[in-house]
Amino acid sequence: MFDLQPLPHYFSPEHEQFRSTLREFVTREITPFVNAWDEAGTFPRSLYKRAAELGITGLGYPEEYGGTPVDVFYHLVAAEEFARSGGGGVSASLNSHTIGLPPILNHGCEELKRRVIPSVLAGDAIAALAVTEPSGGSDVAALRTTAVRDGEHYIVNGEKTFITSGMRADFFTVAVRTDPANKGAGGISALLIEGNTPGLSRTELKKMGWWSSDTAHLHFDNCRVPVQNLIGVENKGFKTFMSNFNAERLSLAASACGYAQVCLDEALDWARQRHTFGQALSERQVMRHKLMDMALRIDAARCLVYELAYRIKHQAGDPNQLVARICMAKVLATQAMQFCADQAIQILGGMGYMRGTKSERIYREVKVMMIGGGSEEILKDLAARQLGI
Repeated sequence: MFDLQPLPHYFSPEHEQFRSTLREFVTREITPFVNAWDEAGTFPRSLYKRAAELGITGLGYPEEYGGTPVDVFYHLVAAEEFARSGGGGVSASLNSHTIGLPPILNHGCEELKRRVIPSVLAGDAIAALAVTEPSGGSDVAALRTTAVRDGEHYIVNGEKTFITSGMRADFFTVAVRTDPANKGAGGISALLIEGNTPGLSRTELKKMGWWSSDTAHLHFDNCRVPVQNLIGVENKGFKTFMSNFNAERLSLAASACGYAQVCLDEALDWARQRHTFGQALSERQVMRHKLMDMALRIDAARCLVYELAYRIKHQAGDPNQLVARICMAKVLATQAMQFCADQAIQILGGMGYMRGTKSERIYREVKVMMIGGGSEEILKDLAARQLGI
């Protein structure tokens, strides 16, 4: 393996102990079943409970809600280790709470926090984020789903699509427009909508990759949602979702580095075993250069991710610059993942085209990583604006 040993000022012995525990969990509970779960299009709901029992689900949440307060590097460890299974769909759904719960934790009232967070962290309930709409994805300010006040309820109408864990989530953190007269960011709010709300229907979506992750189209037809389910301040929800994106993008970047590493490891192992014309592939210069090009891109992306995490942990640097570089890290890391998946398939040859290899699955899944959490084009434009370009 070409893994770069991280420096101790990034990862402490406690981080590495957690890494060892999580790696053992992934090796035992996920990796052997990834192929079967992919073909089945789902994985056992009991996996949420098993992850919760190890404390994985509660990373970064206060103890009073059943969580464990940790720094950003624990989240990077989690992203990297889940990626080792090579199954992005499992990781995406199993960890959908990492984007569904933060708005509630950071902006919700105490009653809402206690009603939702403990059950999710215990593995008894599933949380999801519902922002993207059929009419647009990254342009959150243009969303059309409405929530109109009617006494002590909001009446919600509209659609959300590409929602991870959308088929079986118990709680949705939903971006809605509470001020129909304001067509921009100023009229947006965050609202908790429970999965059993009358008028909420779900349609399962079929995808290129992430087969084991349930992904849904949601339709809200006059859903009556209690006013106390408002997350934060009415019409002030835009920043709530934007700050949520920053953490998601950094985690996606770390995951992308992990998946790229899986492709490199699989390609290297194959190149050492496969012989052509009496010589191992790994002994041929053209193959060594391919492998080194993969390692180069992984190291460059990973070093940027680690440096940004260090700055976040120590609150160092200009916030606008940080946002820009998180966007850049996500672009760089997913490009590295794309390159490594492509090169791994080329090195594996016909075997790389067969279902069952990790590189084949990652090759199919790389596009969702380049689009989810903000497409490459959107992030480049956002970074340019933050940097004054």
